[in-house]
Amino acid sequence: MVGENLLGIPETLLPEESEVLARLEAGDEPVDLAAKFPSSSLVWALLADEAHGEGRTVESYAFARVGYHRGLDTLRKAGWRGQGPVPWSHEPNRGFLRSLYALGRAAAAIGEAEEVDRIGKFLNDSDASAKAEIEAGK
Repeated sequence: MVGENLLGIPETLLPEESEVLARLEAGDEPVDLAAKFPSSSLVWALLADEAHGEGRTVESYAFARVGYHRGLDTLRKAGWRGQGPVPWSHEPNRGFLRSLYALGRAAAAIGEAEEVDRIGKFLNDSDASAKAEIEAGK
């Protein structure tokens, strides 16, 4: 059964980032928001995507790594214990999942094969649909 949690581990649902989303909607730039909201994985994921799009691979890697680590901190605060679903369908989780995806993409670009495998497994274990959703631009 697709999407069924067979491990019995509860989903981790991150808190909403209402102020970050409002500021992005108002046109604030991610680089400015990173200084104001450094714990936001979404902001770091946006910076990683921007750097990637401009061919700044090392910067993309660095931004994605920050988003990944800040996301791990937020996951732990939300009760995550190192495993279990982090569903894409819960919009506040998307910043972390996008950072995780961006980290794998940047790791591949710099030849970090072991990290690519580890990050790919983590992303798939978090939500098997996340990669396709991110690549579809959702």
